[in-house]
Amino acid sequence: MDLQSTTVKLLDLPFYTEGPCVDEGGNLFFTTLSGGQLLRMRPGEAPLRWAEAGCPNGQVITSGGTHLVCDSAERAIVQFDRAGSRTGELLHEQCAGYAVQCPNDLVEDRYGNVFFTDSVRESGRVFKIGKEGSQQCIADGLDYPNGLALSPDHALLYVAESYQNRIWAISLNEGPVPPAFVWATLPGHRSGRPIDNLPDGLATDAQGRVWVAHYGMQAIQVFSAEATLLASLDTALPLTSNLCFVSDQPHRKSVLITGGYAEPGPGAVLLMTVDM
Repeated sequence: MDLQSTTVKLLDLPFYTEGPCVDEGGNLFFTTLSGGQLLRMRPGEAPLRWAEAGCPNGQVITSGGTHLVCDSAERAIVQFDRAGSRTGELLHEQCAGYAVQCPNDLVEDRYGNVFFTDSVRESGRVFKIGKEGSQQCIADGLDYPNGLALSPDHALLYVAESYQNRIWAISLNEGPVPPAFVWATLPGHRSGRPIDNLPDGLATDAQGRVWVAHYGMQAIQVFSAEATLLASLDTALPLTSNLCFVSDQPHRKSVLITGGYAEPGPGAVLLMTVDM
């Protein structure tokens, strides 16, 4: 599939960036892990320090307007209100009877359930926190589970397993143990080193395509809903960490991209426009 893309750098920052999301007012949000900041901006304007946390990573804005932020330093998912004031924690150090080591990324489904990854080598897990407060481990034994995304019908949860360079799909249909399967294996870097691959953040568009921020590959890779690789889009950002849609039209996508040139920095925030 021939996709045409143009990329504009919105910001250079001293710290590697993560956690892109957009609110209903068009405000752009992202995190600086080692910088301990959550920033808010509008295109063409300077960013504002919106909130602070220990080591903020992935974030999601819930249907109620609450920001949920994975904080790996606190081993917690922290809650912020619309004004950036910290209002509590969704969890701290424990979930479903397991110790949580490194909460990394999270999504909310249409029912108000929250799913998050605990990014650990070889024994990583994916958890579900029900709207009513229930807790469940829905996948374990993963080699650094990372980014998450939901299919448009919210029937599948996609999970990037970074150190195996692949994407899992977990069925969210009713059942005590959700079935899971390897959905796609990503192209490998010519170096052969795992660190040069590492699928990171994920997003799905309205057509069901899965977009992968491929850390180390300097790329956004686009897969069809049937797991066929459609395109690899060069970001010019060596460590491409995550992405979200600012605009999701059938023939044109605007994608907010985070990452950097090294860790803990410097970092950058990009806006990519893709003509489908």
